Amino acid sequence: MATTKRVAVVLASCGVFDGSEIHKMSVVLVHLSREEVNIFAPNIDHMHVVDHLKGSPTEEKRNVLVESARLARGDINDLTDIKIYDFDAVIFPGCFGVAKNLSSWAVGGSLEAFHKAKKPIGLCCISPVLAAKIFPGCEVTIVRNETVS
Repeated sequence: MATTKRVAVVLASCGVFDGSEIHKMSVVLVHLSREEVNIFAPNIDHMHVVDHLKGSPTEEKRNVLVESARLARGDINDLTDIKIYDFDAVIFPGCFGVAKNLSSWAVGGSLEAFHKAKKPIGLCCISPVLAAKIFPGCEVTIVRNETVS
């Protein structure tokens, strides 16, 4: 019988252009459905908020934790409460909010602590930029899917 793993999932708000993308979040949670998952997000303001209908920034202010709670159905924790040794792995579902809203958290030590503890780190979509920024010598390739007609 397999042992259930404890996995931390870190969100960066809600939305493809300024947060975590709902499809990536859903795929991650479906994949982890047999594991024990705790969801986290930083309690900070967005770097900037994007009107997803127009695709452009707005003057609106939003909180990353509050907006991430939309994806987590309210079952979410402040990222400052994460305890690395309580988890077997950490996953970042991705999209542009990761680069915009999580970069200082990753560089500030917690992502490095997961790495130093030799725990798996899952980086989806744009999330690998975090690794490239904080792990010396790390190379990442990010591919953009284009529709060809």
